[in-house]
Amino acid sequence: MRQRSTPRPARRPPPPSASAAAPGSGPERGGRPKPGGSGAAPEPRGRAAHARVGGAAPGFLPGAAAPARGGPQFQPKKRTRSTCASLLLGRMTDDKDVLRDVWFGRIPTCFTLYQDEITEREAEPYYLLLPRISYLTLVTDKVKKHFQKVMRQEEINEIWFEYEGTPLKWHYPIGLLFDLHASNTALPWNITVHFKNFPEKDLLHCHSKDVIEAHFMACIKEADALKHKSQVINEMQKKDHKQLWMGLQNDKFEQFWAINRKLMEYPPEDNGFRYIPFRIYQATTERPFIQKLFRPIASGGQLHTLGDLLKDVCPSAITPEGVSYLGFNRAFPAAQPCVVAFDCSSYTPSVPV
Repeated sequence: MRQRSTPRPARRPPPPSASAAAPGSGPERGGRPKPGGSGAAPEPRGRAAHARVGGAAPGFLPGAAAPARGGPQFQPKKRTRSTCASLLLGRMTDDKDVLRDVWFGRIPTCFTLYQDEITEREAEPYYLLLPRISYLTLVTDKVKKHFQKVMRQEEINEIWFEYEGTPLKWHYPIGLLFDLHASNTALPWNITVHFKNFPEKDLLHCHSKDVIEAHFMACIKEADALKHKSQVINEMQKKDHKQLWMGLQNDKFEQFWAINRKLMEYPPEDNGFRYIPFRIYQATTERPFIQKLFRPIASGGQLHTLGDLLKDVCPSAITPEGVSYLGFNRAFPAAQPCVVAFDCSSYTPSVPV
């Protein structure tokens, strides 16, 4: 066998720091090194890189590559406005378990046909799990078809819904309607279905799903004007708007949040959203809702809480003991001075928190 004319150079031995690393200094799961280790964290890409602030790993303070439990390299810096904003961003966009729980919130509901409706045979009740984040006229096609089977065609007009004598506004999210009118009742929620005598003074007409889509997109645009001066929504293409709407219409979590995530983010150099879009609905007043400019971060750099917002906008909802329950599209206990529900349709559409 023919031999090489020159010998192959010997392999260089690895440096001592690599071959005999101290316990705990190697990379953790996902390639992120522990504080004080010798490895280098991989360069983040995509949204992870976008979420970094001052060289910090996503969700952590500047100066730390991961949650630290001591170590010479961990030098936490003073929390600044931009850092607070980034931590808030991480909680809003990264906690998928919470987002999923919110998305898949359901209200068991029993639909019954109004007794004065003319039918050819007895109409059986129809049961449905209603998504809190959607709209009545968007998710009740099966209800409509169920009752139309027993009715004369000449008796069928525009469908509308009522609960204990109160017409239900289709442009309010379902969760908001339930919290305003039925939060203290036993389940299932009993809704009455009408096909005649449309209450013109109380309800808006909804002849097609295009009307719901137009209302939905108007809420999105209003919210982004408050959060980003409309920059994010205007940079989106028409197909992005359509994907956002189809995700809501078809109850597709991933499809919806792939686009909605952009509306919930901001560059790390900003101090967060300009204003928090919100609406407060009170069942005890005739005023449709309360809406006011409210910044997410105080002038001193502290993050505002929902309690801060209530004290500023609706102090009657705060008792000396504080508010026992906080949340969007939820109602406070009846013992409170007023029933307050929060609509997030202009925040992250109709999503209860």
